Amino acid sequence: MIRFVLNVLWLIFGGGIVLAIGYGIAALVCFVLVVTIPFGVAALRLALYSLWPFGHTLVPKPGAGLASGLANVLWVVLAGWWLALSHLVAGVALCLTIIGIPFGVANFKLVPAAFWPLGREVVATP
Repeated sequence: MIRFVLNVLWLIFGGGIVLAIGYGIAALVCFVLVVTIPFGVAALRLALYSLWPFGHTLVPKPGAGLASGLANVLWVVLAGWWLALSHLVAGVALCLTIIGIPFGVANFKLVPAAFWPLGREVVATP
């Protein structure tokens, strides 16, 4: 029940909707540019994860190989480090207030996902 309340508060006050819309627009752009469809899938995964971060975690996907590693290097150069930096800055800013600490922690959880998204999957935590 606490995770549900935190997720609803995250959507309203923590910026979850704004993040999801941003990642969704990036996914649409990647789908239009046919070559970047794998990045679009990763952006959609990030959009869903940013909508409901409490109660979920990111784990390595079994079977992800060299291609996803090389694509991640390209992702980091083009977009990943900007996204990770923005989540890091937002997390630090939110942690400055006592009420914002859970939302700051959620932003810190999104940093590795934004930095290195391919070859990972979002799973529910027990």
